[in-house]
Amino acid sequence: MQFRPRQSLGQNFLRDPNIVRKIVAAVRAPADAHVVEIGPGMGAITGPLIERFRTFTAVEIDGRAVDHLRETYPGLDVRREDILEIDWQKLAEEKGGPIYVVGNLPYNITSQILFGLIDAGAVIREAVLMMQLEVAQRLVANPRTKEYGILSVQLQLHSDPKLLFKVSPNVFFPRPEVTSAVIRINLGLRDKDLSSVHPAFLRRIIRSSFNQRRKTLHNSLSQWTREQQIDLPPRFKKRRAEELTPAEFVELARYLEARVDGGS
Repeated sequence: MQFRPRQSLGQNFLRDPNIVRKIVAAVRAPADAHVVEIGPGMGAITGPLIERFRTFTAVEIDGRAVDHLRETYPGLDVRREDILEIDWQKLAEEKGGPIYVVGNLPYNITSQILFGLIDAGAVIREAVLMMQLEVAQRLVANPRTKEYGILSVQLQLHSDPKLLFKVSPNVFFPRPEVTSAVIRINLGLRDKDLSSVHPAFLRRIIRSSFNQRRKTLHNSLSQWTREQQIDLPPRFKKRRAEELTPAEFVELARYLEARVDGGS
């Protein structure tokens, strides 16, 4: 199938074939895997993807883009849906196997999409995603850096994120104001200790800790610990959220959850 991209209607269209090839090549799925493209728009990378993968689904919310994709690629599984409402478990069951995700994420809902992928980690094997460079740097950030935060901890607990390459704003039309980056998230990995703490509780502790990241955990979690009438372990009291590794957040949440459930 010949790939002839057209200019998007009011969207930032990726027009550099070299970047397109790099993104497609970064997807490490076998040829018979099921690949889902998030927000293909007018199909900048759709053509090369369906040349590589026989089982392919495009999820797009813009009606004009959906019509264009269906006209350009007859028989392609194009679904007009909000990516934030996708039932990944149901889609994986429908397609008969784990899913590999690829896409250029909208800047305004990048975090929401990423959390959705984390929650569906049981059926999503890998994601190759283009996003704002600033967000990508947060995903791979180390403790004790300004980029390290909630997204860093959550993604690193559930995956092994790798920043693959930067993407200049000059390769888009119209030209955006920000630099982008492509990142690979291997959701096949999972911290072995995560099963010992409820995911919602862990996420709450992480979020509460970073809400006042300049304060010590003793202060940032004080309202909750007073309500529960429990105390932090001594070695965590004087540390800030940005100083804890992802594994230490699991340890802290496990300790606190056990005392909430145990009533002591």
